[in-house]
Amino acid sequence: MAHIERLTVYPVKALAGRDVEQSRVLSGGTLAHDREFALLDADGDVVNGKRTDRVHDVESSYDPETRTLDVSVPDIGTERFELATGSGRQRAADWFGEVFGLDVTLTRDTTLGHVDRREMGPSVISTATLETVASWFDDVTIDGARRRLRANVEVGGVEAFWEDRFVGEAAPAFEAGDVRIEGVTPCGRCVVPERDPDTGEPTPEFRERFVERRRETFPDWANRDAFDHFYTLMLIARVPEADREKVIAVGDDVRTLE
Repeated sequence: MAHIERLTVYPVKALAGRDVEQSRVLSGGTLAHDREFALLDADGDVVNGKRTDRVHDVESSYDPETRTLDVSVPDIGTERFELATGSGRQRAADWFGEVFGLDVTLTRDTTLGHVDRREMGPSVISTATLETVASWFDDVTIDGARRRLRANVEVGGVEAFWEDRFVGEAAPAFEAGDVRIEGVTPCGRCVVPERDPDTGEPTPEFRERFVERRRETFPDWANRDAFDHFYTLMLIARVPEADREKVIAVGDDVRTLE
């Protein structure tokens, strides 16, 4: 049976994810605590993995109950920051500024989060898709594929590339528990999936092999016109306003709505 296998939020944009058993859909349409915080440079631009591979040196964990962020970088040290307070966020910004060699601020958005696509919502991928992509590379594990691709919602009990069916003209939606989720666009990938999530080292010829295998395995039932290119994987979705403030949970049944 199709079901929610895993839910992951990324409390600080570009840093480690946190698996949760359930998550409330915010009024802005994203999952609670997903990209709640972000580091911005002096020009207001996000500091993330697309910009610098230095983010791979940062080990982090976040406790949403206490709003504390624990971080560690080998050549700088370990710190704990209280992100519920302005002074705690300033301390964190100063520390990250040293790590990245930039003047940064740490900002918070509890309504929408600092997602790239402001008008959209959670990202969706199937467990089978992750397994298939991992099999294309000798040194990529399923967990490594998860960390490279950074999806919010993972669906089990379905075939590889299941999520591709929800984009394009006349595409269906699906329901997780009692939350309706509608596909908006396939996710074109950036440089981040090409890097080992632990070391930041690029996997040789990652993009070339990915595109070749993606082309070979593209589902017959997916709408090819909805995809600009083959360096694309994962669904960017939206939750209608009527279903926001509801809760989605691991184990929820998933049903395609034709």
